[in-house]
Amino acid sequence: MSENGWPAERIDTGSAHSARIYDYILGGKDYYRADKEAGDAMCVEWPALPIHMRANRDWMHRAVRYLAAEAGIRQFLDIGTGIPTSPNLHEIAQEVAPECRVVYMDNDPIVLTLSRGLLHSAPEGRTSYVEADMRDPASILDAPALRETLDLDQPVALTVIAIVHFVLDEDDAIGIVRRLLEPLAPGSHLAMTIGTAEFAPDEIARVSGEYAARGMPMRLRTRAEAEEFFTGLDLVEPGVTQVHRWRPDGTEPAGVRDEDIGMYGAVARKP
Repeated sequence: MSENGWPAERIDTGSAHSARIYDYILGGKDYYRADKEAGDAMCVEWPALPIHMRANRDWMHRAVRYLAAEAGIRQFLDIGTGIPTSPNLHEIAQEVAPECRVVYMDNDPIVLTLSRGLLHSAPEGRTSYVEADMRDPASILDAPALRETLDLDQPVALTVIAIVHFVLDEDDAIGIVRRLLEPLAPGSHLAMTIGTAEFAPDEIARVSGEYAARGMPMRLRTRAEAEEFFTGLDLVEPGVTQVHRWRPDGTEPAGVRDEDIGMYGAVARKP
């Protein structure tokens, strides 16, 4: 076992991992030296990277509150959960409606081991965890834990947050999202954040190079490309916009500039 309690044979501690880099930059504790070194190098290339990552996390909080409080969603399927950081999605949703049900999905063995922190549901609701690869939507949708937790005949919020920039063109990120949406009932929602280099092209190009050098190539998208994920859906105002500009609620840090943010976010309803 590793020092943190997960199966050591499944963890490559010598190579940086995107979820652990994210955890390190956000001030977490579930990372290794390689992740710290990678995160430090990336922050040299783009000092706004921590601001960007926190803005993405804050967007998740606002989007989930909107889905639970305003859209009336009581079921959530979270793709690419990442290392648990409180408050997690289910904590936000169940704060609004304790009966909310949440399925978390990831393919990282660290997330699998730490998923016990994702499963402390309010008594009225339920949470579960599926280990799968988003490139195989059938393995997610057919997972017993999902079928036992969610009723796909009722609306579900599909959340795909800060993950598709690691899905390259040959893996067809748009097709994956559409296949995950297909069996969901009318009234379901898609909530996504999508990486872009449009606001800080030079800095983000250097950060992308750091990821690629560590075996994590990225596919960043323009706004027009981001909008393609929502074709056929009804976008919630303000549509596809930088995450810090999506329904700000006054809790955001002051002084965040557009060039500090390399992520689009949007929520849309399935007719």
